Amino acid sequence: MNLSRLFLVFLSIMSMTAYAHGPTPRKVDKSIVIDAPIEKVWVVVKQFDRIADWHPDVLASEGDGKNQSGSERRLTLKTGILTEGLDYISDADHEYNYRLSKENTDAFPVSSYSAAIQLVAEGDKTKVKWKSRFYRGDTSNNPPKRLNDEAAVKAMNQFVQNGLEGLKKAVEK
Repeated sequence: MNLSRLFLVFLSIMSMTAYAHGPTPRKVDKSIVIDAPIEKVWVVVKQFDRIADWHPDVLASEGDGKNQSGSERRLTLKTGILTEGLDYISDADHEYNYRLSKENTDAFPVSSYSAAIQLVAEGDKTKVKWKSRFYRGDTSNNPPKRLNDEAAVKAMNQFVQNGLEGLKKAVEK
């Protein structure tokens, strides 16, 4: 095989590998400081299935009320229903981790996500950290605009920011 033909084979293999790679996970990492002690904030946040009490984007939320690993909640957004599962919760660490249990890209333009909310005492105030890792709604190589990376990042950033601001407002009132 001559050198130019070998080079063409190499380029073909490399382009197929790059094309088959799939989407890159995206991340959101936001925080807010609430003018309240950590226990007061935790009492509100740890009620996994009561997020509608403080998140302005969640019209309703329901679950089993147990707030333990394995619990699920259903969130009603203006655009539809999301189902999330609680993977880990710690009263001692003032933290929980959860994930999307059932995909609904009509309601939210992501195909999967995991997230963590953690509280950190800062004197008599509380820093709330909310992190999420997620994939766009359509993980094919050519997603439609409403399900691409930009749409997913925008939606998740807005959801987390609105949640942090809603929590601050609810706790500080």
